[in-house]
Amino acid sequence: MADAAEDAKRKEELNNSLKEYISEWRKTREAEEDELTKLKEKQAKRKEIRAEQEKKLNAAKREEEEKLKKEEAEKKAKEAEEKKRRLEEAEAKRQQMLDAQKSGKGDGKKGDAGISDARKELSKTKEQLEEEKKLALSIRIKPLDLEAMDSDDMKAKAEELFKTIVQMETDKYDYEQRKVTQELDLKELKERQKSQLRQKALKKGLDPDAFTGKYPPMIRMYSKYERRTDTRSYEDRKKLYEGGWEVVRAEALDISWKEKFDDWSKRAKKRLPKWFGERPGKKAGDPESNGDEDEAADDGGAPEDDYDEEEEEEDYDEEEE
Repeated sequence: MADAAEDAKRKEELNNSLKEYISEWRKTREAEEDELTKLKEKQAKRKEIRAEQEKKLNAAKREEEEKLKKEEAEKKAKEAEEKKRRLEEAEAKRQQMLDAQKSGKGDGKKGDAGISDARKELSKTKEQLEEEKKLALSIRIKPLDLEAMDSDDMKAKAEELFKTIVQMETDKYDYEQRKVTQELDLKELKERQKSQLRQKALKKGLDPDAFTGKYPPMIRMYSKYERRTDTRSYEDRKKLYEGGWEVVRAEALDISWKEKFDDWSKRAKKRLPKWFGERPGKKAGDPESNGDEDEAADDGGAPEDDYDEEEEEEDYDEEEE
């Protein structure tokens, strides 16, 4: 009986502990679920805020792009109007020149006046040229109102167009011939320039085609007629052209000075002659100092005594004989 009561008590304690554990687990799970729901709500709010911000940014970006496109369109329209105005002015001037040439008032000196204009045309891009060509054609070629014309007007218009085509063909032929003559002149000038450069190269002793190449000629430091090539380095040959006569003269003077100085330092040293006059700086009443004279006499006395002894020996030998 006691064992059964203990087992029942243990089971009851286990059940109570399990219930407490389950209740705690449920509480923690509910808290986690609440946190998850809060986080999801925050994420949803952030997405909504981000979507609104992106909408605003896209709208501002579209407005800015539209504004830029509008400005570019206005700028292009202004440029087109300016180009059209300039082309109209140029066309009016061309028509005036043609009328003057037809009437015989032109002096014919303005044939090369369009060189600067041609250079400007060469600096333009292909798109710019096409656009200007379209504008020029739209100005020059005017639409025909055939409905308002009768047969006589149409015949007169056809004759006018035929004359215009003939004039354009003649102008085209003249321009082609001018181009050919200009190309020939350019070739002749190039050949003349080459001949001048050859003469210049020959005068300097260089190869005839030395100045006609892409790069300048190499400097020859010796004559091409020498049998043996100069073996000196560039630095040694470069010194020949540096300084000139002044540097060479200075080097020669320096060498001669060194030689003279060596000869002077190697010379035989001699004694100074004896002084027989008065002492320099002597005042009246000062005693005479014969110290130097006594020293000189002492120094020179020994060889005189030797000389006297030699004379006495020679005399003694003569007496014995």
